[in-house]
Amino acid sequence: MVRRALTTTAAAFATTAALLLTACGGGDDSSSDDIKGAGSSSSSPSEAASPSAGTDVNRPVIKLPSSFQLTFENWTSSDPVEQAVLNDGKEQLRAGYEAIIENDPESKNRAFYDTKNGFLQSRQWIRTYTDKNLTVIGKLPVFDPKVTLSKDKAAASLSYCTDESEASTKNRKTGEVKGNPAGTDPEVLYVISMGKNAQGVWQAVSAHSERGGCAK
Repeated sequence: MVRRALTTTAAAFATTAALLLTACGGGDDSSSDDIKGAGSSSSSPSEAASPSAGTDVNRPVIKLPSSFQLTFENWTSSDPVEQAVLNDGKEQLRAGYEAIIENDPESKNRAFYDTKNGFLQSRQWIRTYTDKNLTVIGKLPVFDPKVTLSKDKAAASLSYCTDESEASTKNRKTGEVKGNPAGTDPEVLYVISMGKNAQGVWQAVSAHSERGGCAK
């Protein structure tokens, strides 16, 4: 069950936050946030995306290969608005990893779940993989989701944790597989600021990650 946090203002959710996600094993000197995987999908990686709230919206079908298995733990809420945030937040993350695996920084599926500025950040993150000819493999659980809604329920903050212990990057050309360096905390906390567009789709506005933040 999603734990409901205190409400805050929409303006607070819209504040700028740098997207810190970078490719695991990519050699980035600022890699305190180097990750293997921060995506999302159903427990069946090739399964088509489940519809979010608002079935009249034509959401993209997102598919991921069995080589990158993403699972969600307790990704449910009794509140229908919170559940809609969870549903679209999940697909936004799945679309990001679909873009990495498909080597497509301009992914229309990812753009569907981002605001314009949010997609600029997403594209930069995706390119930390694709520019180095990297894809992602392994297993990545996504857990401990929390949704915070603004008073008017037009903005939200979605946080969750990932465990990168069994996720890696793979060089498309050489086949070299890399995980995080020894001693790296495998758990990463993510906080995604989201807004609802005119179609009723919850889109990512900005994102922040903190390695080791899940233990706080």
